[in-house]
Amino acid sequence: ATGSNSSTTSTSSMGARTGAEFLAGLRAADRAIWVDGEKIDDVTSHPKLSGAAHTLASVFDRQHACADECLFPDPETQEPINVSHMLPRSREDLRFRNSGLTRLSEATMGLMGRTPDCMNMKFSGFASAPSVWAGADNSNERGAANLVAYQHKLAREDIALTHTIIQPTVDKRTDSSIVGNQVTIRKVGETAEGIVVRGGRVLATLAPFADETAVYPALPLPPGAEDYALAFALPLDTPGLKFLCRDAASAPGADPFDRPLSSRFDEQDAFCIFDDVVVPWDRIFIDGDVNIYNSMHLTGFAINMTSQSTIRALTKLEFAYGLATRMAEMIGDHSPATNDMLGEVACYVQVTRNAVELSIEHGAAREHDGAWFPHGPALDPMRALLATWMPRVNEIITLIGSHNLLTTPTRRQLDDPEMRPLIDEMLHGADGVTAEDRAAVFRMAWDFVGSGLAGRGFLYERFYLTSATRNRQMLHQRGFDRTRANALVDAMLALARR
Repeated sequence: ATGSNSSTTSTSSMGARTGAEFLAGLRAADRAIWVDGEKIDDVTSHPKLSGAAHTLASVFDRQHACADECLFPDPETQEPINVSHMLPRSREDLRFRNSGLTRLSEATMGLMGRTPDCMNMKFSGFASAPSVWAGADNSNERGAANLVAYQHKLAREDIALTHTIIQPTVDKRTDSSIVGNQVTIRKVGETAEGIVVRGGRVLATLAPFADETAVYPALPLPPGAEDYALAFALPLDTPGLKFLCRDAASAPGADPFDRPLSSRFDEQDAFCIFDDVVVPWDRIFIDGDVNIYNSMHLTGFAINMTSQSTIRALTKLEFAYGLATRMAEMIGDHSPATNDMLGEVACYVQVTRNAVELSIEHGAAREHDGAWFPHGPALDPMRALLATWMPRVNEIITLIGSHNLLTTPTRRQLDDPEMRPLIDEMLHGADGVTAEDRAAVFRMAWDFVGSGLAGRGFLYERFYLTSATRNRQMLHQRGFDRTRANALVDAMLALARR
């Protein structure tokens, strides 16, 4: 295999791209994207991918339409770049960034979890701490410089980035040992151009619509795993890179009225294969240093990631609350049971909103360099809570909708001159709601909870920040301040002994 230094983005203009520029970049690249057994030549026009491609183009356009909230001047060049690249220096910066992330999430109602701002936020966190990448003894200064240069490139060329951070599951009894694993991505050689890597990783969400992919530290590596201690980024058209996508959930050929969410928001997920891929020297951030690989929590990237994901989740929760409320109103369901369920979703919305707000109000500067980060303790519980709340919201919508979710005429049926009078007569809603308006809402609800996209969304929400169980364990074992809890117990014990 040979390496590639090509870029799938245009360099004729720098700064925030438009949707048209984003789509042109996808068309210009020759990538190995496989969906349902077919290698896709043009993801922007293929019926299984074009809907999501154009939705993502609208996200790029949205940053210009909401420029006052979504763009800010690059500190060095003054070019307008996406707010997700910001390294905040004040509480006002945190608030500005949150506002911009909110506007961007509204383009997909929060249903796309891996819009480009997700990876932008991670890399802004990574690049905020080059000393961590360099290592305590500065043995990786070149890798640190490469990382900072790449983050600048990511921002100034407005690259859409995917990532692969999890090793494939082969045998859970031995996978965690890493060393000797011949499936997980690892270094297998070097050339004059760079290192050679081979193996697989999951899960490259957004892969068909990304310009580049990143490999970076995930779970800690054990001693002796130097060949697996890798971090780098590559264009998707790099020779030897292959992406095997899951079955499409995009409902190709369906009328958007019938599948309003599936036709737009299938961001896709892929198994990434590195078939003896050459990674150029200037794209390597870590090459074999286990200690540096295991120290990434020191960069602050995790709280950036949780901040973006919680803001996105808040938009999705509010959308779900509005959808569930509209369904109940359309069929005149004001029963105590339904009001209780709607109130439950409202609680999820408000607690998530409170967490986002507290993360700003209690955000603070990092001592050694003045970089501002959201308050971790305000957001850390959301990693576990959202993984249980999102499936519960789906259940609530299903319970409110009941059989009505399955009695929703299609666009063709509504347009049929023989069927339409009967549909208007027998499938309208309460209080003058027309049959077409009712069908639009209940079809959207079914797409949210019952379609292929809904099934993928259920799985995504359960595990995209690892499982709720793991996050609860981590919070209890090493992330929760027990000072006051212990003091209260000690005080009561002292009283009991008097």
